[in-house]
Amino acid sequence: MRLWDVRPSVLQRFPLVRHYSRALLPLMPRAFDRFDLSSFDVVITVSSAFSKNVRTKNGTTNLCYCLTPPRYLWDLSDQYFAGGGARMLASPAIRWLRAVDRRAADRVHTFLAISETVASRVQRAYGRTATVIFPPVETDRVRPSGNAPEDFYLVVARLVPYKRIDLAIAACNKLGRRLVVVGTGPDRRRLAALAGPTITLLGSLPDDEVAALYARCRAFLFPGFEDFGITPVEAQAAGRPVIAFGAGGAAETVVEGVTGVQFREQTVDALVNAIERADTLSFDPARCRANALRFDARVFRERIEAVVATSLGR
Repeated sequence: MRLWDVRPSVLQRFPLVRHYSRALLPLMPRAFDRFDLSSFDVVITVSSAFSKNVRTKNGTTNLCYCLTPPRYLWDLSDQYFAGGGARMLASPAIRWLRAVDRRAADRVHTFLAISETVASRVQRAYGRTATVIFPPVETDRVRPSGNAPEDFYLVVARLVPYKRIDLAIAACNKLGRRLVVVGTGPDRRRLAALAGPTITLLGSLPDDEVAALYARCRAFLFPGFEDFGITPVEAQAAGRPVIAFGAGGAAETVVEGVTGVQFREQTVDALVNAIERADTLSFDPARCRANALRFDARVFRERIEAVVATSLGR
């Protein structure tokens, strides 16, 4: 039974919209502006683009839970539009969309951000302060097993280049350590070609099997950059330490020397050194789980409800 009242925008009617959504970017601000939200006292927009552009009546509070300001307009525009020709053609559209995005931000009364990393981007892009409310993690779904860890490392991720799973594979190849990779994606063929005899790519698995792997692994490897990153928290909820690139969300969720180890450069040698450093440390499963509980879905609900209650009081 459907529990949500889903009302898509007019853009949903465009043919092949799922495959060519970027072509509709110039139309997205107007599409959100067309939604009639005049009957609501509080509107929460979850935004990595233009949903914050919704129009509300006077007195309505617009809360924006910001996943990030649009990466293709702000901090990663050079990567999205690489090449001199593409950049030159895209520049007028980027300037216009940035101006539109800033005006949309002016409609927001309160910005909430998924991490300090995103809060700093909100400040740079919009000149606004954002309150950090970490995303909800279902920690009850993943628990320590009570058994000693087995001798393998774990990665759970979509197989795409920016996740830097190639670093995990190369480091475990170099050390001769067992690595289990769970996930599917367009980078699978390349990663399989890099994998040595100690690397296993399992593809997609049911949630309960992934939870069991979290609890059994020696440590969880997280070599990519994420604005938050759910999987390192899930690994800690299972009582296991995380060896993570120490930037973005992982720098906020992994406690150095207590629930894991952070490395500062996305290189094979840096990850190898971090794995070897973790070998010299002892990690308490209870402390790992206690840290993960800071990000539990219950905490998220309580903090969101408190913000909404304050807004209604206003």
